[in-house]
Amino acid sequence: MSAAGQAKEITHRRVFLTAFPIVLSNATVPILGAVDTGVVGQLGEAAPIGAVGIGATIITFFYWAFGFLRMGTAGMAAQAIGARDHDEVTALLVRGLLIAAAAGIGIFALQIPLFWLGFQVSPASQDVENLARDYMSVRVWGAPAAIGAYAITGWLVAAERTREVLILQLWINGLNIVLDIWFVLGLGWGVEGVALATIIAEWSGLTLGLWMCRAAFTGTAWKDRTLILMPDRLKKMAVVNTDIMIRSVLLLIGFSSFTMRGAAFDDVTLAANQILIQFLFITAHAMDGFAFASEALIGNAMGAKDRKRLRRAAIIASQWSFLTVCLLAVIFWLFGQTIIDVMTTSPDVRLAAYTFLIWMVIAPPLGMPSWILDGIFIGATRTRDMRNAMIVSLALYLVALATLPEVFGNHGLWAALILFFIFRGATLARKYPALEAAAER
Repeated sequence: MSAAGQAKEITHRRVFLTAFPIVLSNATVPILGAVDTGVVGQLGEAAPIGAVGIGATIITFFYWAFGFLRMGTAGMAAQAIGARDHDEVTALLVRGLLIAAAAGIGIFALQIPLFWLGFQVSPASQDVENLARDYMSVRVWGAPAAIGAYAITGWLVAAERTREVLILQLWINGLNIVLDIWFVLGLGWGVEGVALATIIAEWSGLTLGLWMCRAAFTGTAWKDRTLILMPDRLKKMAVVNTDIMIRSVLLLIGFSSFTMRGAAFDDVTLAANQILIQFLFITAHAMDGFAFASEALIGNAMGAKDRKRLRRAAIIASQWSFLTVCLLAVIFWLFGQTIIDVMTTSPDVRLAAYTFLIWMVIAPPLGMPSWILDGIFIGATRTRDMRNAMIVSLALYLVALATLPEVFGNHGLWAALILFFIFRGATLARKYPALEAAAER
């Protein structure tokens, strides 16, 4: 990014142009989840839907334990750009890719005990568990590529190269959807076909992402071991990433607990919840557009020690976020049943999903503060605050999860999840004034 680009005013147009490609690219992710669910839903049985949901939840838990690579890379690279330390920008990408390779290989090597652990804490019917094992045994081959994409995406976001993130996601998810339909509906490969489509798309996406970052490898910084292994910078990266990793693991525990607690219900309710969770994924991924814009712009302002620009970026991103969640709530209210009907042909699953659709309408506005504040704190690399806020939020959520479903059934399960969003937003908001003050130091 040019120096002029770094110093230019933060406007609604700049925030929108940074965020909109991410909104579009992230929109393909829940669409992919919906297609995964929808293609197995065409089989007319509840078990395959539940199996894809449980299997994806378990394997995503292990992948997203390393989600700090996207967030940490974005925040630190944005600050390096703001400080005009271009060699460090390149070094951050290389460090992220090295960590991703090691993590992916480790997950593949330890898949047997990891998956055993996942099923120990996620009980389901025998049919669902058997199908989920088939799905996961294929998906794990994509671990290095899936984790490597986190580092690449974070690096591109930091540079506000969000159009390229859009192209990358469109390629990965578009290919995945086409292969989903072909492998499952065309070739009849069932849940294994869904998994195979995913890993092919993941590896092709990693290749395309590396090509997009090729400019970082034209100089000498990418192979400068002294720079890449500089102790003080490795220490900072370790601290930031450790905090984010703890926060991400706790967040995944929260969402996985939701799925696992829901698995105690019958297969129809489990399938209905798996369909409805796609609505939340749509919302979260739309919000990520403005959260990602916040990461880049807040990080840039923090690196430049410009409190005024930081505050303006936070306000404008929040305004766009609120407008978006209100629009999504209206769409879910008007067209939610139609979306459910597209995703499954099972009459029982449809009826169960209709019953709990109201939670999808109220979730977007109540969850908005938690999503946008995540982006703000990541950009500022205030990761200790994020970690501590998540510890408090998860503790309160687990209390709600242990009590509300016992009294209100599946309605209580959804209520607990909405409270989790509220807790996260409130605990981060409490720390925002200190974040702003740090921009001047």
